[in-house]
Amino acid sequence: MSDKALIQLTALTKSFTTDAGVISAIKDINLTINAGDYLSISGPSGCGKSTLMSILGLLDNSSSGEYLLNGHQAHALDVYQRAEIRNREIGFVFQAFNLIGDMTVLENVALPLSYRNMKKADRIEIAMASLEKVHMAERANFYPAQLSGGQQQRVAVARSLVIDPSILLADEPTGNLDSKNAGAIMDLFDELNEEGRTICMVTHDARFAERSRRIVQLDDGLLR
Repeated sequence: MSDKALIQLTALTKSFTTDAGVISAIKDINLTINAGDYLSISGPSGCGKSTLMSILGLLDNSSSGEYLLNGHQAHALDVYQRAEIRNREIGFVFQAFNLIGDMTVLENVALPLSYRNMKKADRIEIAMASLEKVHMAERANFYPAQLSGGQQQRVAVARSLVIDPSILLADEPTGNLDSKNAGAIMDLFDELNEEGRTICMVTHDARFAERSRRIVQLDDGLLR
């Protein structure tokens, strides 16, 4: 792990206004994630994990505080800048895989590269290399419905890697998998981190949180 701060959160807060009043989803979060880190954010349902992950992924804004991502001040970015930085800096792995059903495995993995000025042949070459990384190259011409849950999640990991992101954000990546496939995905994350990938994972499963190098506990919107 490097001493370089890839993510720096300072006094980060997110509030929502409802009929019942103002609700604080996360409160005064201070957190540093260094390049090469492997961090788990753990906590019960409703504690603010998904809200924090959405902010880290530039899918949502904080109400106050500062978020610095690899030199970018998140609060100063417009919607187009946020989209561009997501496409270059952040790889997402979701619980529900989020693969497009009428696209092949290869097309799904290559999709993030379509937003760049890149020849199709180059996109395909990079996507195939990403599939080889997760041992799914032989399923390149399959469709998601033809794959098991564990295979679909491997494809989702390949898609997250294809842009060579600064950080992987994994939101309950084992939540829809049986124990065998969940363990295989965690083995893959271990390998990726050993190779230098920065990973931030949200999980409610203590067994998988313990696989990371550092655990942060979120409880009622507060870091413990």
